[in-house]
Amino acid sequence: MSYLEIKENKDTSYASFTKKISFMGDNLVIKKHIGKNTEHISKEKYILDNLEQISMEEFDFRKRFLIEIKNKISHHPKLPEKVEYNSILINNLIDAKKCRKMINVEFAKEFIFNSNNIEGSKITRREIEKIIETGNSKYKNRNEVREVKNSIKAFNYLIDGFKFNIASIKRLYYILTKNLTMEGGEAYPRGFKEVSNIVNNQTTTLPQNVEKELTLLLDWYKTNRRKEHPIILAFEFHRKYEMIHPFLDVNGRTGRLLMNKILMSGGYSPVVVYKENKLSYFNALSKSSDGNKKKYYQFMLEQADRTYEFVLKTMARY
Repeated sequence: MSYLEIKENKDTSYASFTKKISFMGDNLVIKKHIGKNTEHISKEKYILDNLEQISMEEFDFRKRFLIEIKNKISHHPKLPEKVEYNSILINNLIDAKKCRKMINVEFAKEFIFNSNNIEGSKITRREIEKIIETGNSKYKNRNEVREVKNSIKAFNYLIDGFKFNIASIKRLYYILTKNLTMEGGEAYPRGFKEVSNIVNNQTTTLPQNVEKELTLLLDWYKTNRRKEHPIILAFEFHRKYEMIHPFLDVNGRTGRLLMNKILMSGGYSPVVVYKENKLSYFNALSKSSDGNKKKYYQFMLEQADRTYEFVLKTMARY
């Protein structure tokens, strides 16, 4: 939370800028005296004029929380710091430019195109942009058009309405699969899987154990959401979720949305897993089940880095 405070002293106004930050149980207050003659001062202008200084002060505060996890999550010690700083920079720019809605729309275009493509969709990014911007598309594969429209609704549900419980996860799956057909032409089944599925030559949780394992994962999240660093919390939840694979299909799309809900709840921008990195993504997930989690975390950090660069470039146009 940030704000500008104006105080009157006789015939003169004095301004100060304040930003309050709460992160992992600790707090920081950034307070800057601006001076008098405040008629041309605004919070937004002050942030833009002092963007690097404000962002660096918050980064110095949050950097110490990275010390314990840097070696755990990355082969490149500077990458977690870069992701952390860019996340702070994005939040400050959103505050200054009042562009949260615009960024959500631009992110949705990038995320839906890549996430659906990873799962086999062939629809172009331009068609996805048209659907998001106008609600219409003449694209010949109507199933893929419905996939995009469902993904938009799912992303909106994630932002407003989703809770970390079994019912909300089922609801997310239902929104994503409503009125869609699978490869054989049949409708997506309701609820959790009733037959076993194998992913990357690995057996996932048996159908009769899905609700139990998912409940344990949700309990793990609730226990650790204030203890674990948000980046680790989000990436680890996604990894564990994909090992369960609770539905017959659409587990990747639901899992990536859940990961992003955790990131957003922790004050981070959401992340795109890019379609060009599909095989590396599957490989990193697969090997993480054998205890090699560092490669998986490294991969996800690289996706976060690329996503945040995309967001910053997008914001530079506005």
